[in-house]
This record gives sequence, structure tokens and C-alpha cells, in this order.
Amino acid sequence: MTGTEIGFPVVDGVLSAVDFGGHGEGVLLVHGSGHNAAAWTDVASHLVSECHPIALDLRGHGRTRLDSTSPEQYWRDIGSVVTALAWDRPVLVGHSTGGYAVTAAAASGLVEPVALCIVDGLVLDDRDASLAEHADMRTAEAVHRLRTMFRYGWTADDDQMRAFVEQCVREAGADWLNAGARPGLVEEVARRSCMRRGHRWVRRPVIEEVATVTAVEPDAEVFPAVDVYDRLSCPMTIVLAEDGFYASRRDEVRAVVDAAPDRRLIDISSNHNVPMTRPADLAAIILELVRDRAAASADNVD
Repeated sequence: MTGTEIGFPVVDGVLSAVDFGGHGEGVLLVHGSGHNAAAWTDVASHLVSECHPIALDLRGHGRTRLDSTSPEQYWRDIGSVVTALAWDRPVLVGHSTGGYAVTAAAASGLVEPVALCIVDGLVLDDRDASLAEHADMRTAEAVHRLRTMFRYGWTADDDQMRAFVEQCVREAGADWLNAGARPGLVEEVARRSCMRRGHRWVRRPVIEEVATVTAVEPDAEVFPAVDVYDRLSCPMTIVLAEDGFYASRRDEVRAVVDAAPDRRLIDISSNHNVPMTRPADLAAIILELVRDRAAASADNVD
């Protein structure tokens, strides 16, 4: 499946996105760190018959040329996108870092979603622990780990970039994140993660982007800690990967779900990269939210 490349104006430039077409309720799909809009391609293929999915490239990712200059820009952009679309209470779906992005956009009041779907992308620590964790992401050790594991900020010529993409596809089957993903999808995401700069390619996000978004303000009103969920009033579905980043903290996730009505926890047999490795199952969860919205709208008309 292919979509149409589109752009959304924000205060300092344009965000890139992919419009997968379809009709009906708006569904905004937000990727995690190191991914991009292409990661949602297979999910969107199951959605277009009943809704209208659009996937963003966040700052520092994919074809969006803008980088973050503050730790909140990347999620505040979601408000500008929904305004530009003139969508009335869309479904917001976020994976990994994108899970916090859609949560923060709703918690801040920038967007009033009809429902949130958070896919293995949670914040479960209190403020002090979260500050320490974010500071750890900016240490030399963490930077080395990101460069080694994901090649963030790596530069390459044309041949090296092609070899990188081929390696991603070749090794996907045994990769701890991509095992089970369609090879063509792995290729699309890998290609979109590299941006041309002059005569070289850069693997995004660069380390400076990671440093900026993790330099959170200690007294920020909307903060990446567990108390952010207290600010939500919309229905929320958390999709928890059984082999994902938060599997060992399921009791804490359960507590977030039990803290308010209209919240659900759905376990899924997957590694962390649910949108790429279990797209049909994730799409079915999203479609249930879309159908709930349609049924509620019909009841209001009656």
C-alpha cells in the first residue's frame, strides 16, 4: 500500500506526513523514536475501508526537515496538525515515544480526541525518577549505545546507505525489534529514516534531537511522568506488548488503567514494534475505537 505525501504547516516550517486515503473518522498515527510515517503502512492498509488514517513524521524523523529546539515541540505539533485537518475529535494512536506524544497533546488540551490508543509507549515513573531517566539518555554511555544499536546520527554515502537498508532487511527476521515484520516494510522504514544532506545521507534522529527532547523541564505542567494520566478525560486503550519495553511493569500499567473509567488494557503477543510486526491485530483494535465513535455519533443523531 502507498499513500500520498503531504505536509502540515507549523510555526517554523512544515511537518511531513503520509495520507493513506480512506474515508470516515480521522485517525492520526504517530511513530516512535527512530521510526517514521512508513512504519504505519501495513496498519493503515487494514484501516482505510472504515476510516481515514494519516501518519506523521515527527521532528527529526523521516522527511520532516525540522528538528526540535525544545523538549515539547514534537508533541505540541500534533495540535497544529489536527487544527490544519479540521478534524473533530479524532482517534489518536501513538507507538513508543509517539504514545507519550499523543498522551501529552491530549493532556495539554491541544487536542480533544475521541479516544487515545497508546501502543507500548508509556510513562510510569514519578517526576524525580523520570528526570533521572531522561538525564541518563544524554550521557556519553547512552549516546554510544544509540549510535551502536540504531546508528542515530550516522552519515553515509549512497553505497553505504543502500548497504544499510539491505542489512536491515536481511537481519530483520532475527532482530529483537523487527522479527515478524514484512521485509518490504522494514525496507521502507529504513529508507525513510535516512535524509539527504548535501552529498551524504544522515540516519535520523541525530543525537542532538534526542538530547533536546529529553531535556525536559522539571516544573513543566505536562511532564513525562505517571501523573500525566490524571490530566486525561478521554477514553484510553493501552496496547501492551508481551515482549515489549513495559511487560515487566504490567501491574503499574494495570493501575493506570484502573484509575479512571473508559480505560482498557489489551495484551498483544508481540515485541515492541507492534505496528510493524502485528499490523492486522493492531488495526483491529483501532477499528473497534472507530466503530465505537461511529455508534456514539449515530445514537446522538437518533
